Amino acid sequence: MKKPGFLSKLKKSNKLGAVEPSKEICSSYLGKADNCLLSAKILLKNRLYENSVSEAYYAMYNSLTALLFRTGVKCENHAGSIILLKMIFRRADLSRAISKAKKERIDKQYYVASEKDFEITKEIAEEMAKVAEDFLVEMKLFMDCMNSSDASRFRNEFIKMFRGL
Repeated sequence: MKKPGFLSKLKKSNKLGAVEPSKEICSSYLGKADNCLLSAKILLKNRLYENSVSEAYYAMYNSLTALLFRTGVKCENHAGSIILLKMIFRRADLSRAISKAKKERIDKQYYVASEKDFEITKEIAEEMAKVAEDFLVEMKLFMDCMNSSDASRFRNEFIKMFRGL
């Protein structure tokens, strides 16, 4: 995992910061997450496994972005968002799941079948779609159980992390 110094660099470049919490933006990103999951399933059904893996990851990432906006945090970096999921929200389980999905997406999106250790199978794509679906359910439950006091606490914890930088 990247160090907190990485987050400081993101903050200094305005790719990470506190914003007004927004249920509307959260809802929009959840809609994108739902659409990505649907796309992943359609692509899987049509044997477009590489694209299915990518869409499954983006279903997860968009739901994470929704959580961040729900609590008043903007992060324009995938790795940074994943770090925050673990550090601020204390969801190491979800952080591990999305980290693994990110690696799968990168492998499948940027490498080709002729390269060593590259493999894309129906089983891998099915597993990614299942993981994404479970992740999305967990994120929605987490946000549904979050009240405004919880959201403020998470936002304040985020702000406190960067005080004095």
